Amino acid sequence: MTVDTNNYYGKISIADDAIAVVAGFSALECYGVVDLVSNNLKDSIKYLIKKRPYEKGVVVSNQENRITIDIYCIFKYGVSISAVAESLKKSVKYSVENFTGMIVDNVNVHVAGVQV
Repeated sequence: MTVDTNNYYGKISIADDAIAVVAGFSALECYGVVDLVSNNLKDSIKYLIKKRPYEKGVVVSNQENRITIDIYCIFKYGVSISAVAESLKKSVKYSVENFTGMIVDNVNVHVAGVQV
């Protein structure tokens, strides 16, 4: 799917994969986030073949040009999960809104594990 917007110059379409790359890159730069993980076996195989580390663990859905992002990640041991999750939400929301010019409704953080 794509996110579409119109402006003075014409129509702009942004693929969900492009949004996922921006969200994944932003998520991996947050303090306390160790890695992104796929949410099921089918996606794990897909990302193993594609070799795209920034899309792994990021699910983008849009409805009426409003974006919802689900991020599946592993946190570093010893950090405050709630503080890192809030920081992650804000960082991803800012990056995607800045990149697309669209409104991000929700950023859902799913902690898949903790790594020492």
